[in-house]
Amino acid sequence: MRWDDFRRSDNVEDDRDGGGGGGFGGGGFGLPVGGGGLGIGTVVVLGIIGWALGIDPSVLIGGAEMVNNTRTQYQQPYQQPNQQPTGRTTKPSDKMGDFVSAVLGNTEDVWTKVFQESNQQYRAPRLRLFDGQVQSGCGGASASSGPFYCPNDRRIYIDTSFFREIENRFRGCSGKACEFAQAYVLAHEVGHHVQKQLGILDKAHQAQQSSGNRAAANRIQVRVELQADCFAGVWANQSNQRWKSVEPGDVEAALQTAAAIGDDTLQRRAGRSVVPDSFTHGSAAQRQRWFDAGFKSGKVSACNTFAQNVQL
Repeated sequence: MRWDDFRRSDNVEDDRDGGGGGGFGGGGFGLPVGGGGLGIGTVVVLGIIGWALGIDPSVLIGGAEMVNNTRTQYQQPYQQPNQQPTGRTTKPSDKMGDFVSAVLGNTEDVWTKVFQESNQQYRAPRLRLFDGQVQSGCGGASASSGPFYCPNDRRIYIDTSFFREIENRFRGCSGKACEFAQAYVLAHEVGHHVQKQLGILDKAHQAQQSSGNRAAANRIQVRVELQADCFAGVWANQSNQRWKSVEPGDVEAALQTAAAIGDDTLQRRAGRSVVPDSFTHGSAAQRQRWFDAGFKSGKVSACNTFAQNVQL
């Protein structure tokens, strides 16, 4: 993945030295929509590592699932919106922080253009890098939560030690394969922010509250997550058109890995029967199809996972 020419975002807050000590009004943990299982950040990175190393990705994913019970990447609102962090932060100065700033800046440029084409204004999210623990507008979180987006404060939260641990433990994961995986994770979280700005997350939350049962709420959550996958594909397409950022093998790696990252694959690896009603992120085929739809079209209109009778 080529990212050196990306504009660096001014919306990155580096709280890693502070140990996530910055506080928010209120406390406690937000209730995640859906629940359980690995988040997209963990699953995609482990999957691409397996692909790059020639290891069955489901082995890595299965092992991680046994020791990690993450939240879903979209954290459900549970208290007052517009809470602002009070902790002291700085701009990142290390290589990983520079990478995150570059990718976030690129998503800002892409989505600003996309919104302008519809006569709308894109308001970029802020992104907070933390170390160990953090208080977000959706409650407390730790490194084990994986990257997530909180719609209450419209921030993306990432503990970069997750990426460092991946690189240290699997030394064969280096360079382009890991970079594209990490960028895809970030783009997925930005996709949730796009959903928030378009009013999709609020409508999905309302629909879940009135759905009447967990299976129905899960089906709505799957549509939320698959649309964020599709939006990540739109970003990759638009970025590649302007900056030629996607290198040969990047997308192929993600699509080849998709077979190992669906809810169905994770359930099989855990020795359980496949239960579609329990899906919160979508099957392997669904995740593959929707990212591909966004990447091939480069259009938001291709990502309507909520359309009646749409094939998920």
